[in-house]
Amino acid sequence: MRRHLPAFPVLGALFLLSGCQHIATVPVGKTPGSTGSAAITTPAADDNLHAVTWMQTSAEYRANSIQTYRAALAQLDAALADPQWDALVPEDRVVPAIGLEPAVVVDIDETVLDNSPYQVRLIRSGLAYDDATWAQWVAEQSARPVPGSVEFAQAADARGITVIYLSNRTLDQRAASLANLRALGFPVADESVYLGKGMPVEGCQQSSGSEKHCRRQWVSRKYRVLMQFGDQLGDFVQPRPNTAENRAALMNRHGSWFGERWWMLANPSYGDWQPALFDNDWSLPPAVQRAAKQRALDARD
Repeated sequence: MRRHLPAFPVLGALFLLSGCQHIATVPVGKTPGSTGSAAITTPAADDNLHAVTWMQTSAEYRANSIQTYRAALAQLDAALADPQWDALVPEDRVVPAIGLEPAVVVDIDETVLDNSPYQVRLIRSGLAYDDATWAQWVAEQSARPVPGSVEFAQAADARGITVIYLSNRTLDQRAASLANLRALGFPVADESVYLGKGMPVEGCQQSSGSEKHCRRQWVSRKYRVLMQFGDQLGDFVQPRPNTAENRAALMNRHGSWFGERWWMLANPSYGDWQPALFDNDWSLPPAVQRAAKQRALDARD
């Protein structure tokens, strides 16, 4: 997962934009026309409220995650038995996969760890994502497992398959992240299975530290990758540049891999699909970003 701002629904109010994941909310205020202590207060609108509520409370979210991991597990033995099987695209494969040890590659946030309590804190406080509050959340080691993820990871480990955690959590968050994973029952072979943002990879250059292309190349030197799991397209293959057209083209090229080698977890809260609609320009005012999303909608009218 790459940490970016959430989607903005159609709202009349303008919000303050900060950080890279969440949109700030306006303070709770008085109902228009009311005065004095009898004024009625209402919660401030927040663009991420609907998505986070769905992720925390709906049976549908749990069902979606559980069925994804169960379907992947049903195909894991066939992938392990096939020496030609590989879940890396050719541009990420540096060393031939045949004969390498098997592994599955998983993103962490919203793929195996559920960070929605952190998002709830932002919604309730009216604050936006920032690196300091995110680092504090990671240090708490309070994230819960995404439904079905622990069972799948344990089943892979029981088959001798290494679980690689390829995340855009930073390298200095390795200890806290692995401790959180271990406490929940995720298999962690050693610290080398944590591939965090900022990890140098010899002989590989990329335009952004949050891209995962180079780290997938590192994996390819050591492992035959049976499956990849994520909540963003960039967890599987890198759109360059990140445009709606390029993302659609990658789906046309690799779409058959989903449900077989690649497994996508639902995350309606944030993602690179959003900036793809407004030229990846986070400096644009929220109203301009929302207008771009409105233009992308199709009402068939």
